[in-house]
Amino acid sequence: MATEIRVPQLGESVVEATIGRWLKQVGDTVRLDEALVELETDKVNVEVPSVLAGVLTQIVRQVGEIVTINDVLAVVSEVGAAPVVAALEPVSASAPATEDRAKLHATPVAERVAQANGVNLDQVKGTGTGGRVMKEDVEAHIAAQVVIPAPKPASVTMPPPPSAPAKSAPVTLDSRVERVAMSRRRRAIAANLIKAQHTAAMLTTFNEVDLSAVMDIRKRRKDAFKEKHGVNLGFMSFFTKAVVSALKQFPLLNAEIDGDDFLIKHFYDIGIAVGVPEGLVVPVLRDADKKSFAKIEQNIVDLATRARSNKLGIDELQGGTFTITNGGVYGSLLSTPILSYPQVGILGMHRIQERPVVVNGEIVIRPIMYIALSYDHRIVDGGDAVRFLVTVRDLLEDPEQLLLEG
Repeated sequence: MATEIRVPQLGESVVEATIGRWLKQVGDTVRLDEALVELETDKVNVEVPSVLAGVLTQIVRQVGEIVTINDVLAVVSEVGAAPVVAALEPVSASAPATEDRAKLHATPVAERVAQANGVNLDQVKGTGTGGRVMKEDVEAHIAAQVVIPAPKPASVTMPPPPSAPAKSAPVTLDSRVERVAMSRRRRAIAANLIKAQHTAAMLTTFNEVDLSAVMDIRKRRKDAFKEKHGVNLGFMSFFTKAVVSALKQFPLLNAEIDGDDFLIKHFYDIGIAVGVPEGLVVPVLRDADKKSFAKIEQNIVDLATRARSNKLGIDELQGGTFTITNGGVYGSLLSTPILSYPQVGILGMHRIQERPVVVNGEIVIRPIMYIALSYDHRIVDGGDAVRFLVTVRDLLEDPEQLLLEG
């Protein structure tokens, strides 16, 4: 018996993926639930497992191809089945018709633009991954077909036109310039950032926080904390607790805009930005208000570790209500973080530096961090944004308040 392996549901709003790499080859024995292929989506890489134990007898889709939900990826047969000849090419029974093949190699938006303008997608050269036709490709094709009508000849005899200049040679890149295609995830990051900037009325307010009290607690408690809970007592648990407390006081920063309505969320799923080779991913710490310092630290370590090894599920990257990002780990002193759409608030942490400050009329040296809050001014007033950031600062400078709140 042979069974087709198909593209599974990829998560909310994710409808297509790129074949990243095959983890098994034709003729390999596979176990039930053993990963066969890795798909690259806009958010994470997804491993597709075998639905039965047997032999991989056919690979239908190749590395770099675009696939959508329920597309056939491969065929696994019971032990003893013979591999399909030329298995690295799709068999004719699985090959789509010409019209369907064109759709597979064009984005839905490109299809709609092509249909509206009577464009045959077979005549459009695609610039997307695997030659896929993008909306911009269709628009460029349409523009190239526009013919500007020549003016009617004048009644008088005109002198002959000057000879046309020689056609310039096509532009080539300098040999010292390397062209590197953007990955699907990098393109998604770029698109989301542009969407946030074009959609939200984004503004940033700044403050600074004296972390002496937090650092004192960490110094006194770090050994006992790690021995008991197995993780370090880091800064993120303090910042997460302070943010959640401030969000309860200023709920519009834990909301989003839906048409003419505000959706105010009475739960606190905090996105924690994590640096990975292709940029930032933002796994979500669910129900942060219900977690202890230890649980927050444990969850963050787990999410960050799996983010860096591409082991996060898509559901772990969706649905955050507010985000915290720490540019200080890279040495950033000050920045203006960009919102994670459709969220309306993001807190930026930065490098801790010892600076001279005035306390009770005396100059003292204290560990100071600049903090930044970017917010959507359509829903959050400037006064509330400033007070939110002051609340975060006050809680961090007197962290016993966080302990008393639990």
